[in-house]
Amino acid sequence: MDDMDFPTPDVDIESVMPATLKSRIDSGTSVTLLDARMKSNYDEWKIDGENIESINVPYFHFLDEDIDDDVLAQVPDDREVTVLCAKGGASEFVAGSLKERGYDVNHLEEGMNGWARIYERVEVERYNGGGTLYQYQRPSSGCLGYLVVDGGEAAVIDPLRAFTDRYLEDTAELSSANPVSQTRQDADELGAALEYAIDTHIHADHISGVRNLAEAGVEGVVPAAAVDRGVTYADDVTVADDGDEFQVGNVTIETIYTPGHTSGMTSYLIDGEALLTGDGLFIESVARPDLEEGDAGAENAAKQLYESLQERVLSLPEDTLIGGAHVSDSAVPADDGTYTATIGDLEANMAALTMDEAEFVELILSDMPPRPANYEEIIATNLGQQETDDEEAFELELGPNNCAASQESLAGD
Repeated sequence: MDDMDFPTPDVDIESVMPATLKSRIDSGTSVTLLDARMKSNYDEWKIDGENIESINVPYFHFLDEDIDDDVLAQVPDDREVTVLCAKGGASEFVAGSLKERGYDVNHLEEGMNGWARIYERVEVERYNGGGTLYQYQRPSSGCLGYLVVDGGEAAVIDPLRAFTDRYLEDTAELSSANPVSQTRQDADELGAALEYAIDTHIHADHISGVRNLAEAGVEGVVPAAAVDRGVTYADDVTVADDGDEFQVGNVTIETIYTPGHTSGMTSYLIDGEALLTGDGLFIESVARPDLEEGDAGAENAAKQLYESLQERVLSLPEDTLIGGAHVSDSAVPADDGTYTATIGDLEANMAALTMDEAEFVELILSDMPPRPANYEEIIATNLGQQETDDEEAFELELGPNNCAASQESLAGD
């Protein structure tokens, strides 16, 4: 197990912070990773990219003093290698064993758990509406969120509980209690007070931050249709119906009901220029329709998704910017570094968006990826039907999101 006690290496091992590794990857530097987790964990979820060479050699191969030559042969000896595991203990031990044998190695501080604490804010430069629109990016899972700022006010869409303090202007109390808190609060940095925390739907891959933000005095907003799934805290938040509007400075956020991924799936149109589609539409795929009603209800949900896309999303002007709540490894960012695209570009590049209903439904049901890990517990937590503390919540959402249909089957020619 990756969290077992490992002997302290007899040699000094350099630690690489997750943010430093991310910067190296983003700069295009070639990176070699030795992932010491079990193969099943590695196959499910790993750090990947065009400039990354990733090698999986589980830590137990390094426990004996005499490491097998076949094991050592898998580790490059002509470049720097960063060893990683789940939490950092096994990787430090493995790196020590390799360094004693002359390898150029370091290890990733806090492992994949540390990687999951990276949460970046990137300005959506192509947004042409009022105020400023930012996209939050969590590379470990592909989760995306948004921050709208104008006139000293702000709204966050699809906030993550793990990063509650990132959105607020005064979070001293929250930061001391939150195990994944970061040092700089975005609202404070941008000179804005957070007015709204808005969810597009009941998420199945991560724990929502709306309730925590509401407890801190922010107006929480959930879609009215989502309440029917059994939300227990509806009296403590604002329930948004189709057509409802929220003001952030001079920016209007319009509620647009777009069911399909879930019965409560709702998009938000930002000043008529950008549609935040939650899990309904991504820049490389569309939603999977089976997480609420299972396989039995997937066909009807897929038909509902088709109708929402055709009548409520694709009917908007073709230069409307689309921003989803997730992104996969196959997605290519825009020039501004955000995962956004215009409706026109999506229709030109995603075959599923120009199909008739029968073709669309058949296609997205034909190749469904595995459901998100722990999705039933995550849904129950987001409905308020299950209590989960911060540490448990963080552990539940580790791994890939898997909220989209298969990207390979949906792509255009």
